[in-house]
Amino acid sequence: MNNHNMDDAKGRIKEAAGDLTDNDDLKREGKADQAGAKVKEAAGKFADKVSDAVDKVKDSVTKK
Repeated sequence: MNNHNMDDAKGRIKEAAGDLTDNDDLKREGKADQAGAKVKEAAGKFADKVSDAVDKVKDSVTKK
């Protein structure tokens, strides 16, 4: 399980626990964890795309 998937799961659990206990702080914390997981996932995808682009440039330069 990826780090962002674990953060998302943790956030969902916190949010559900906050719903069950009527704890608004816990609900907000769970939502924040889920949002952080989405940011981490997007950053990872962006880093992969940048890495792929760099590899393509390296390949085109070394083929010349």
